[in-house]
Amino acid sequence: MENTATQIINSLYDQCIADFELRSSTTAEPAELTALRQKAFQNFKKAGFPSNKVEDWKYVNLAPFLKESFATSTEEELVEVSDELINNSSIPHLDVWKIVLVNGVFRKDLSDVVNQEGVFVLPIAEAISRPAFQKHFGAYTDLSKNHFAAVNTALFQHGLYVEVKNNAVVDKPLHVIHINTADEPLFVQPRHLYITGTSANASIIESFVISGTKANVFVNNVAEIFVGANANLHHYYIQGGNEKNRYVHHTEVYQQADSVYNNYKASFPGTSLLRNNLNIALDGENVESHLYGLYLSGGRQLVDNHTIVDHRKPHCQSNELYKGVMKDESTGVFNGKIFVRKDAQKTNAFQQNNNLMLGKKAVVDSKPQLEIFADDVKCSHGSTVGQFNNDALFYLKSRGIGDEKARALLIHAFAFDVTEKIPLPEVQDHINHLIEEGLKA
Repeated sequence: MENTATQIINSLYDQCIADFELRSSTTAEPAELTALRQKAFQNFKKAGFPSNKVEDWKYVNLAPFLKESFATSTEEELVEVSDELINNSSIPHLDVWKIVLVNGVFRKDLSDVVNQEGVFVLPIAEAISRPAFQKHFGAYTDLSKNHFAAVNTALFQHGLYVEVKNNAVVDKPLHVIHINTADEPLFVQPRHLYITGTSANASIIESFVISGTKANVFVNNVAEIFVGANANLHHYYIQGGNEKNRYVHHTEVYQQADSVYNNYKASFPGTSLLRNNLNIALDGENVESHLYGLYLSGGRQLVDNHTIVDHRKPHCQSNELYKGVMKDESTGVFNGKIFVRKDAQKTNAFQQNNNLMLGKKAVVDSKPQLEIFADDVKCSHGSTVGQFNNDALFYLKSRGIGDEKARALLIHAFAFDVTEKIPLPEVQDHINHLIEEGLKA
């Protein structure tokens, strides 16, 4: 993490410092968690929020957002959320366990009771005494390098805990619906821990939505994910919002031997700022990681995707394909890093980023990277930026297809390499529908 010369001093920073000092004097927690919070707080107090002098934040100017005055806690009473909003956030025809969080608070009154043996779904505050929580929480996130993860660790109150025991197979996906709403500017910091035990199998779908067109919410969302030996986890992010909504997502994944982790990420026009950090550690032999991302941006939206795939052991495989469609005056960023350590022989790693520019003032910055310290590996990476294929567009229009429909067909074809990887057809259909809606926005 950078020193104070690269931080932004602002009212939100001061508020977070005051919140921690108040919390530390009034909250009783296990000593280990208190010590972790204190460590995180000291890192954040020194470094603060990053400015664009920090290399990984060079394309993101946080200053305009952080000048606003945000409330940093919600009222104790439950926020009312309409059934219509929840239903509209559901994935048609897909049978799921529905889990609803409102401003980071796990709402049991709006959620299904997951009554499957070997599967535990709890508010994170109710999980701190569980052995698995104590073993895994905070174990995989480097607080010295991640500004937002540090302040989240110091101050989180709410979030979700999912534990899938060894050999358990979750019989249907967990659909986590994150709803954010506020009449006044609100800064929320949900924290999640997902544990998939040895030889377990699960699917977690996360949808991010806004209640109300005027909701002004800044979300600092942190998730840590453990994928045990021989386990398999399918993990989906579906991200939407409005122009007053800002998201910073930090996801840390740790994999043991013979495990498979699949991440499918789709984001759509709306949020003024969307920053995704996805870090994956392949820390056992014969591990597979597959990352598929699709970002469709519009207006003056900034979508910033950062990924790190860290190959630590031999005989592992990673595949990463991100595709962007940039409308209007939007900005897209892809920064992907693959590390292959000295002992990670026989690594097979692929990384590709492709971008389709629709807006004349749209901008994309693409930076795929490889750092290889082993000599017996097969690695490749690449990036492209282009516009519509005019010949293909002419061909479709010559067959009587209107201009708008022809463009939509070509965009779906461009996205197909990502969407075809989604194993649930209902989610595929849902993503394709959101693409159609996003093109109209």
